[in-house]
Amino acid sequence: MTAKRLTKFLAVMALLIATVLPAAAQEPFKRNLEQVGFVPKGAWIAGVSVSYQQSDQNNYQFLVFENINGDTYTFKVSPTVLFSFKDNLAAGGRFSYSRQRTHLSSADIVLDSETSYNIDNLYSISHNYHGTALFRAYFSLGRSTRFGMFNEVQLELGGGQSKLCTGSGRDLTGTYERSFNFNVGLAPGLVVFLNNYSALEVNVGVLGFNYRNTRSVTDQIYVANRTSKHANFKINLFSITFGVAFYI
Repeated sequence: MTAKRLTKFLAVMALLIATVLPAAAQEPFKRNLEQVGFVPKGAWIAGVSVSYQQSDQNNYQFLVFENINGDTYTFKVSPTVLFSFKDNLAAGGRFSYSRQRTHLSSADIVLDSETSYNIDNLYSISHNYHGTALFRAYFSLGRSTRFGMFNEVQLELGGGQSKLCTGSGRDLTGTYERSFNFNVGLAPGLVVFLNNYSALEVNVGVLGFNYRNTRSVTDQIYVANRTSKHANFKINLFSITFGVAFYI
C-alpha cells in the first residue's frame, strides 16, 4: 500500500470514528430501576419523638467516684411535619426542645489512699431549642410498599441556655451560658409501615457541617467566648433517632 493510499485510508477511518462516536455518546444510559409509588403526592406526614430519663443516687459508687448523692433528669420532644409535593418527595420542618437538670448534693473523687476530692452542692440546668428545615426523597425496597428508605437533607438553626452553680454561702460560684448552633447535614433513614397510615422511622446522621458559638459569664464578672466548627463524614451513632409517623 502506497503512502497516498494509506493517507486516504486513515482519513476515511477518522471520518467514520468521528461520525459513530458522538452518536454512541449521545445514547442515554438507563439503569432500568423500577420506582414504586411509596408516598403519594398530597400526603401529609406528621410524627413525634419523645424521650425521658431520670435517675436518683444514694451513696452510689462508680470507679473513683464514691458517696454520690443526687438526682438528674433529661427530657426531649421533637415533632415533625412534612408535605409530599410530588410522589416520593416531601418537604417540611421539625422543632426540637430538650431540658436537662442535675443536682449533686455530695460526691467524693478518690484517686488513691492519700488523694481525694470532694464536690458539694453542684446544680446544673440547661434547655435547648432547634428549628430544622427538611427535604426527603423516599424509595421502596424492591416492589414493597411496606418497607422503604429515605434520604433526608437537614438545615438546622437553634440555641440554648445553661446555668452551673457550685458551693454555698460565700463560696458560691456560678456560670451562665448562651449558645447559638447552625448545622447542615444528611440523615438517611428506614421506614416501616404498620398499616396504611402509621409507620415507624429511624434515621442516622452520616455527614454534615456544624457551627457553634457559646458566650459564658462567670460570677457576673468574667466573660468568655468559645467557637467550634467541625465537618462530619462518617456515621454518627449519637444522632440515631427513633419515632412514630402518621401518613395522612
